[in-house]
Amino acid sequence: MNDIPANAMLNAMPDLETRTGPEDHQNLRLWLRLLTCCTLIESDIRTRLRQEHGTTLPRFDLMAQLERAPQGMKMSELSRHMMVTNGNITGITDQLEKEGLVVRNKVATDRRSSIIKLTPKGRRAFKKMADSHEAWIQELFSHVSDKSRKAMFEALGELKLVAQTRLTPRG
Repeated sequence: MNDIPANAMLNAMPDLETRTGPEDHQNLRLWLRLLTCCTLIESDIRTRLRQEHGTTLPRFDLMAQLERAPQGMKMSELSRHMMVTNGNITGITDQLEKEGLVVRNKVATDRRSSIIKLTPKGRRAFKKMADSHEAWIQELFSHVSDKSRKAMFEALGELKLVAQTRLTPRG
């Protein structure tokens, strides 16, 4: 653990993992460690997006989806990709549209559908956020050795494959 003070773990806030002990199953402890890491990183990203860019993680995520689809996306596609309800997408889109970051174009063949696209202003705003986001992630992982990052990537790839093939599909 490069550059991490020895007392950092002692000063850390209690989390789900710290509530377990050696008597708990190793798989439960691993799950809670993964969950804790994800929660800590996501919380930091949420705070940084709010403080440095005046935005939220859901808005950033929606803009990221649109950045990857220059032709735009229907609300239902956004909802499916982000795994949230259409109502959530509508609310976020309404805010972004008011700020001139996205535009909503009606689909000629389906009056109930709209294609959502980033505006040039939205692309510029997203680029700034994405550059910051990448720098935050780079900085975080720079404190983990190359060997550990590679091992984690491979182990999580194995877990992802198991989850994709063994877990009950939804929907």
